[in-house]
This record gives sequence, structure tokens and C-alpha cells, in this order.
Amino acid sequence: MPKLLPAQEAARIYHTNYVRNARAMGVLWALFTLCFAILMVVTFIQPYWIGDSIDTPQAGYFGLFSYCIGNALTSELICKGSPLDFGTIPSSAFKTAMFFVGISTFLIIGSILCFSLFFFCNAATVYKVCAWMQLAAATGLMIGCLIYPDGWDSSEVRRMCGDKTDKYTLGACTVRWAYILCIIGILDALILSFLAFVLGNRQDNLLPSDFKVESKEEGND
Repeated sequence: MPKLLPAQEAARIYHTNYVRNARAMGVLWALFTLCFAILMVVTFIQPYWIGDSIDTPQAGYFGLFSYCIGNALTSELICKGSPLDFGTIPSSAFKTAMFFVGISTFLIIGSILCFSLFFFCNAATVYKVCAWMQLAAATGLMIGCLIYPDGWDSSEVRRMCGDKTDKYTLGACTVRWAYILCIIGILDALILSFLAFVLGNRQDNLLPSDFKVESKEEGND
């Protein structure tokens, strides 16, 4: 093998570092996507989007589809709601929010399932497919978080939060951690999507053009 010129050696070192950094970022992106998917599943299932406070008439908490309200006589929490039975969900706005957040959760999980495509398809294409899925997930989460407060005027929420409760007005109740986590998830999904687009574009240019030309010339020799 002929001895490489300084420019060729520099190009080879640049290429090695470039590939190593791209792979390291790809691993981090995959790990963060996995963690984010777990958080979104927890957010979707847990009924802690809004809840009682010291001033509420009744104890309880609400999620996307399930909720628990205290009995006025026994103070025992009575829980209802199921994602498979829309009739048990207290508000049409909650149903719509559940749909969009659920779709977003499935999109994030779907992007994880797409990791297997790295063994069969071009890496740049897989990154870009995942990026679009994560961007769509961010949009769904945003719509869900905006629509959810529209259901705060339902009779069940007003019974727990007081008569001053109305659409986008929570009365004596407070926002709980699951709702906050979902709002943060919008930003997380946007960041993951942006990172996936960057990684996809990097895959299109892993080899510097001058190094490719020199490599071809070496092969001809």
C-alpha cells in the first residue's frame, strides 16, 4: 500500500473521528428515545393530570381517561374510566386529548421499532423516518395538551374543583405532574426529531469528498 500524503492522512483521521462522533450521537439519540417512550407510556396511563388541593370540595384526581373522586360521606375514592369504554370518560375533550396523546405515544414506540431497520436499510433513511415520526408525535402531544383543559367544565371536574371551574380555568384544583411531563414531552420530541434529522443528514456525507477521490485513485493504481 503506497504511503499516504499528509493531506490524505488528515482526511483519514477526520473521517474516523467523524464516523465515531456520529455513531456516539446515534447511540445517545436511541437511548433518549427509549427513555422518552417509557415516560410517555407512564404519562398516558397515570391519572395525575389535574388533582385536588386543600381548598377543593372533594378529594380526587383526573387523567386522560381515568379519574377518582372522593365520596362526600365516606371520603373514599371512587375510580372510573377506561380507554376501551369511551362512555366512562367524563368529557369529549378528554377523549380527544387521549386520542392525540395515545397516537403520539404509539409513534414514539414505533420509532423505537424502526431501530431494527438499521440492519436492512440505509441509516440516513431510517433516521429521517424516525425524525418525521417524532415530529408528528410532538404535534400530537401539543394538540392533546391544548385540548385537555377544554374538558374542565365537565360536571365531574366541577364537583371536585368547585363551581368556579370552567374551560381552561381549574378553580380550586391544581395541575399535577403527568400534565407537566406531557408538556415537557413536546419539547423532548422536538429535540429528538431535530437530532434525528441532523444524524440523517450526516449519514449522507460520512466520507469527505476529497478522501473519496483519493481512495478511488489508490484503487486504480
